[in-house]
Amino acid sequence: IPEAIATLNDKNINSVTVVDVKCSRGKYDAVVFLDPAFYDESEKRYIISHLKKAGGYLQSYCKQAEGWYRAPKFTFEFDKTLSTQNKIDELFKKIDKELHK
Repeated sequence: IPEAIATLNDKNINSVTVVDVKCSRGKYDAVVFLDPAFYDESEKRYIISHLKKAGGYLQSYCKQAEGWYRAPKFTFEFDKTLSTQNKIDELFKKIDKELHK
């Protein structure tokens, strides 16, 4: 998938980093998680909308490159794991301060 994205002609999209991919059990659908670093909200919307439009091309590229009979339908999201982890860390710091008072 990262190789397929890198072949796109849009500079704003082909440099996006894929963090993780989660396939459904039947492998008909896959959620592609992208690195949100360095992008503001308008850039994120632009990237998601253009990757959605390029979904058919990305499926074809993956099928051809990997020799697959079928490729899953890709859905793109920005990964929220890091921000969630940071919020959890902040909560633990607050709890620790309260305990040591």
